[in-house]
Amino acid sequence: MAERWTPDSWRQKPVQQVPQYPDAAELANVEKTLAGFPPLVFAGEARKLKRALGKVAAGEAFLLQGGDCAESFEEHSADNIRDFFRLFLQMAVVLTFAGSSPVVKVGRVAGQFAKPRSANTETINGVELPSYRGDIINDIAFTPEARIPDPRRQLMAYRQSAATLNLIRAFATGGYANLDNAHRWMLGFVSGSNQSGRYRELAERITETLDFMRAIGIDPERHPETRTTDFYTSHEALLLGYEQAMTRVDSTTGDWYDTSGHMIWIGDRTRQHDHAHLEFCRGIRNPIGMKCGPSLKPDELVRLIDILNPANEPGRLTLIARFGADKVFDHLPALVRAVKREGRDVLWSCDPMHGNTIKASSGYKTRPFDMILSEVKAFFAVHNAEGTHAGGIHLEMTGKNVTECTGGARSISDIDLSDRYHTACDPRLNAEQALEMAFLVAELIKKERQAKGRPEVEAAE
Repeated sequence: MAERWTPDSWRQKPVQQVPQYPDAAELANVEKTLAGFPPLVFAGEARKLKRALGKVAAGEAFLLQGGDCAESFEEHSADNIRDFFRLFLQMAVVLTFAGSSPVVKVGRVAGQFAKPRSANTETINGVELPSYRGDIINDIAFTPEARIPDPRRQLMAYRQSAATLNLIRAFATGGYANLDNAHRWMLGFVSGSNQSGRYRELAERITETLDFMRAIGIDPERHPETRTTDFYTSHEALLLGYEQAMTRVDSTTGDWYDTSGHMIWIGDRTRQHDHAHLEFCRGIRNPIGMKCGPSLKPDELVRLIDILNPANEPGRLTLIARFGADKVFDHLPALVRAVKREGRDVLWSCDPMHGNTIKASSGYKTRPFDMILSEVKAFFAVHNAEGTHAGGIHLEMTGKNVTECTGGARSISDIDLSDRYHTACDPRLNAEQALEMAFLVAELIKKERQAKGRPEVEAAE
């Protein structure tokens, strides 16, 4: 019998990647304050997402999950949120229309503030300081004062998340997501690229479809799926004190939900079966993600699945594969076979970013577009070979005109990285690269559907 779970039972377990705050009393006060704040999301929304993810796991839809590597206090603005959401709509339309598949949209947004680190300290010019762990914990400025963990930053993260969610909900339901606006979603700096021509052609097809619907008496204005969209939030549940403070009992079911985001995930560094992050996540009813890296063994994966989803509930658990382009075939097939053999109901998604980070000759950390695409192709190839569903993609991306990942249609080179390298942590696809990736993934989805004899879907969701 599993041990009794409570929102704070994780505190009795070993914990990784959690900072040491110098003032325990102040930390406790902040967590108490957060516990009295309104929820950021609602249990009914999380249940709706779980149902949608269940359809993805069954091969009836595709998951698009993406956003910043780590959200920033300094760069928080309405324009940045709008540009991110606009890019997300474009990518979803490409995947739906060109890939012939309904798309579930989940952003890495309104909560993605904490970052796991491979080392507790970093050294610059002979000076060693604590690592930057995301704006919710400390500051990126390389000074002793800035790197001290400050619990008050959790309050700032909550308020920014609430503001971001407020604007995204307005965009999603207030008319901006109307498919009639598909032509207007193009970001300015992408307008002269190869991707813009492909996207405009697709937008014309959408317009023709909507005009045809009107001509035969079907008014799109009476169909909310053409005017609004479901958009969900997600983040890595790294800072467990914050997550516990945001965990509430749902008054309609009596179940516990983490109201900091619709979906949360466990990182590759914090998925130990007997540690705090597994303990916390096993008790909440949100959809859960778990990163799966090269060190994960098949029997261990099955054990973790049984802890996180003992009822084998569809849509409950998303396995996010992140191996590196050259390691997918070495590791993923055995994991997929073990899960399939044991009859576990999971959604498989591909994170092609984290295993393909390299240091460029210019000294910048980057991710080559070709390596990212190679991992995606390998992910689809494995699932095609095993008779399972390549269910989603998990990207670090931005609507801003950055130069952080090399390659893509405009062939960003090592020497270009310094032009607009703005990330606080990891390199992100810019809007043009992300849209290019959406077109390429759409082709893979279409091929998978054709190989399995599934009918094409010619409607955007």
